Amino acid sequence: MAASAVPLFSTAPTNRLRHCPQLPVSRLPEIPRVASPCETLAPATRISLSAATAPTHLRSHRRPTSPPSAMASKATSAATAASGKQGLLVFDREEVLSVSLAKYTAELSEKFVRERGAFTVVLSGGSLIMSLRKLTESPYLESVDWAKWHVFWVDERVVPKDHEDSNYKLAFDGFLSKVSIPPGQVYAINDALSAEGAAEDYETALKHLVNVGVVAVSSVTGYPRFDLMLLGMGPDGHIASLFPGHPLLHVTEKWVTFIKDSPKPPPERITFTLPVINSSAYIAMVVTGAGKAGAVCKALGSEKSASDLLPVEMASLEDGEFTWFTDKAAVSMLQGKASV
Repeated sequence: MAASAVPLFSTAPTNRLRHCPQLPVSRLPEIPRVASPCETLAPATRISLSAATAPTHLRSHRRPTSPPSAMASKATSAATAASGKQGLLVFDREEVLSVSLAKYTAELSEKFVRERGAFTVVLSGGSLIMSLRKLTESPYLESVDWAKWHVFWVDERVVPKDHEDSNYKLAFDGFLSKVSIPPGQVYAINDALSAEGAAEDYETALKHLVNVGVVAVSSVTGYPRFDLMLLGMGPDGHIASLFPGHPLLHVTEKWVTFIKDSPKPPPERITFTLPVINSSAYIAMVVTGAGKAGAVCKALGSEKSASDLLPVEMASLEDGEFTWFTDKAAVSMLQGKASV
């Protein structure tokens, strides 16, 4: 579909991304920035995935991490941790996980606002949004510089924005409506278009945002480099709308593509491609519950097979930091199969 010639941020009718019209347009005053590193995340068991146990595809382009014996009861600050690492955080309860996820996200927001004047955040759907609830409470509601956030979706169902299956609606109801991100910086899909048209439209808009410097570009891959992707995983190991065995897993020429035969309803969706996901600066993979233990075991266990990789196993940052936020139920099948 040919892209509209109307500028992205024009108020005239356009086929570009549609921004959230309901969000409050308020800019918080500048928050004094602390010079010292932020405190550590809430207590958790942090496990550095060693070269001996981390999957080969996840070790690519990474420095070897600490051996399993080097466990700590507290996690390293997200904003000061070195790049090129993968870590696993295991929490006793989801409540504690959500507290740490909020702190992690707030620290990265501060880091990128200070370094580049903007913070680009990619959301997924599912239970991830509930895990972000602590960001809508004090102290983050007042201290985070929400005016510098730019929010995207790693995938979206091609349904109206008020439909119960919409990832936008899920995020708006549970998170976006409670914080002061300017509406022009919330990038929802154009739900008036077909799946193919919506994917093309989203990619065109992303290229514009790259051109104007809102979204960075990976010097390693040449794909857009989002500051933080907050992702979830399905029980089958799918991420975004990239499902096991589906041809979309091998798409490399597109930033955004579409699917019309999703094995999980609704069937029509758009999704970031793996090269875009793998070019992120930081990824937080939030996975809880015993229903996902099998996929976690396969992704992080020592027994690997390159012939049947799950989509989550194919998430391999080229130059960034990948952190699993999990609970004990999600890692229950790893006992005896990895350094947990």
